[in-house]
Amino acid sequence: MERVAAAAVIDALGRVTGWSEGARALTGHRAEEVVGRPAADLLAEAVPARALAVRSGTVALRHADGRRMEIALTACPVLGPDGGTTGYVLTADPPWPADPTLAGQAFQQASMSMSVFDVGQRYLRSNAAACHVMGVPEEALLGRFFLDTVEEAPHSEGFLSHLRQVVETGRPVRYESFTGAPALNRDHAWSIEMWPLRDPAGELTAVALAAFDSTEQYLSRLRLALLNEAATAIGTTLDVVRTAEELVELLVPRYADFASVDLLDWVLGAEEQPTVPEGDISLRRVAHGSATEGTPEAAVRLGDAEVHLAASPPARALRERRAVVGQAGEPEFRRWVEERNARSPAGRPYRQGVHSMIAVPLQARGVLLGVVVGVRMRHPDDYVIDDTVFAEELASRAAVCIDNARRFARERSTALALQHSLLPRGLPQAAVEVAHRYLPCGSLAGIGGDWFDVIPLSGSRVGLVVGDVVGHGIRSSATMGRLRTAVRTLADVDLPPDELLTHLDDLVTHLAADGTGEEVAELGATCLYAVYDPVSRRLSLAAAGHPAPAVVLPGGAAELVGMSAGPPLGVGGLPFEATELELPEGAVVAFYTDGLVEDRDRDVDRATEEMCRALSAPADSLEALSDNVLKAVLPEQPSDDVALLLVRTRALGGDRVATWDVPPDPAQVAHFRQAATEQLRDWGLDEAAFVTELVVSELVTNAIRYGEPPIQLRLIRDRALICEVADSSSTSPHLRRAHAYDEGGRGLLLVAQLTQRWGSRQTGSGKIIWAEQPLPEGPLPVIGA
Repeated sequence: MERVAAAAVIDALGRVTGWSEGARALTGHRAEEVVGRPAADLLAEAVPARALAVRSGTVALRHADGRRMEIALTACPVLGPDGGTTGYVLTADPPWPADPTLAGQAFQQASMSMSVFDVGQRYLRSNAAACHVMGVPEEALLGRFFLDTVEEAPHSEGFLSHLRQVVETGRPVRYESFTGAPALNRDHAWSIEMWPLRDPAGELTAVALAAFDSTEQYLSRLRLALLNEAATAIGTTLDVVRTAEELVELLVPRYADFASVDLLDWVLGAEEQPTVPEGDISLRRVAHGSATEGTPEAAVRLGDAEVHLAASPPARALRERRAVVGQAGEPEFRRWVEERNARSPAGRPYRQGVHSMIAVPLQARGVLLGVVVGVRMRHPDDYVIDDTVFAEELASRAAVCIDNARRFARERSTALALQHSLLPRGLPQAAVEVAHRYLPCGSLAGIGGDWFDVIPLSGSRVGLVVGDVVGHGIRSSATMGRLRTAVRTLADVDLPPDELLTHLDDLVTHLAADGTGEEVAELGATCLYAVYDPVSRRLSLAAAGHPAPAVVLPGGAAELVGMSAGPPLGVGGLPFEATELELPEGAVVAFYTDGLVEDRDRDVDRATEEMCRALSAPADSLEALSDNVLKAVLPEQPSDDVALLLVRTRALGGDRVATWDVPPDPAQVAHFRQAATEQLRDWGLDEAAFVTELVVSELVTNAIRYGEPPIQLRLIRDRALICEVADSSSTSPHLRRAHAYDEGGRGLLLVAQLTQRWGSRQTGSGKIIWAEQPLPEGPLPVIGA
């Protein structure tokens, strides 16, 4: 190591007239402090006579800090013009000459920074590595107080306090620090160990230290910590955009000064992925962030698409399926920055100092989703190989979360579309006025299986259904569709509510028994089925594990219907009980699923009371009443699907219904044909008289011939003209093909050909054969008008 010579000039009178920088470093005395003073003032004791005689030897000096130090001096006389001695030049040999021992070489050539301090925290020795860190030769440090050689900063004070701690306690100290150094352009991580040095008598005379540069290990730990944090910080929601934002928040500012996430357009939609183009690639910005508030560096606005040239780092990263690093000075990097500046000139000042970027593909399960870009401006280090390995691992984890969110969004969209396709669209009914609401939940579990239906039945009656399938997702939506179809099929047979639920329960039990071991979504489903007859104004209903509806009579308060909930579908072996109510015209019945009143954070009874209060409040229409109920009862984010079906009853008065008792005499058929024709004339339906005469003739004749008394004929004028014939026989008729020479068998075939639809339904006292024919086009009658 190059050393600065320690030299002094003394005149003939013994005063110091010259003082070198090496002398200052050796003794601690500055030139202005000693020049002009007697040299004897610097002595700790008198110079030995022998040394004076030979002008060479060991002299005891007093260091500036007061301690005694022995130095080997050599005096060289300075001659004047006359040859006389005018003074002396004193030179000091190095206090620590080059140590030829193996230990000395190890100290000087060690790769870690090593130094020795006295008990006053002044430099005594420093090896080559320490001098490199400090940026000065050893002579510039020797004898100087530590704080005089470094910047004034908390980490410098911390270093000094540890040196003093070793002196005070006599015990070694080990600690870690992340700080800078005078000769280093960025902070480094240091693992530092300090230990005491003692003389043969055991007296503590100095403190030695060794500092290992552990920056790479430190950065590796930071990367590992980021990966661990990513496991909990990314993917907290099943939302694609929010997941991308969480990735950006994790990267900035610890890993990048600016970061962005751009996705292929199909990821944000419901369709399957296309192939990645080979040339220019269009990506849509979904998230970005910066160490600068407001992210002024962004050249692309959120939601906008950008076409990346084929040679750009983002396009290469997607095409090559690996991380691509760009550094300042590279043509493609320079072109990429220039394109940013041209696209967004306002952000140019914030892009000053851009020196490194990394583009990493987002790919999960072999599918490319987009690219994440990190840019460094203030961060001093360029991206290196270790950064690419870390970035690819982090991007892989984030991509799985984004793909999960995409798959959830797609399944949710599919389930919602399936569910909406199965829910009734238009619900025109003469028997009731209808309003409905269906709210899918935002739960991570997906769309549930709530459903409702309004089914037109014979005799102007209407079937009202509401149900809930256990579980969420496409399977539950598909199950809902199966149950809805089954209910419609059973309702078409005109089964009473309790019998319909019994058949539906058997169906679910059979489906479960025929399963392959997989979970059967129908098990545990609930259902409520009701039939309202506008002629009798009676509502008959039964439930399979479903909440009871609420009824609001005109001018009254809402009350729950007292009924048996029954077992859920699929339990099997337990009966269902029907309940029957007579309702005045204008009564409102509220059917709903449990998601309206049940929630893990709400009390069911209190929510039910709130629902009843909301139903009792005045409202301009059923639609407004539906909104009021949801607003009053539901929390901001329901945890389950909600279906609400409100119906207001109407009634068919005597002016729209005509009834006759028919004696079991075939001769009376003509009389009832005539009576029906006259009734049609009174209703202004003369055009329907011909077909009605034939239908009445055939149905009454069949009832007299094959049925049992009492027999009753009824005409109902509703949205269609309905002809009903009731008798006490439970035997249902059926169509058959009559042969050429048969005298009968053509009656029901004729009825089927002349009417819009026909059928039969069982009653408590027998059966009813009915037929409907469309009325002439014109304004539809309003029940109760």
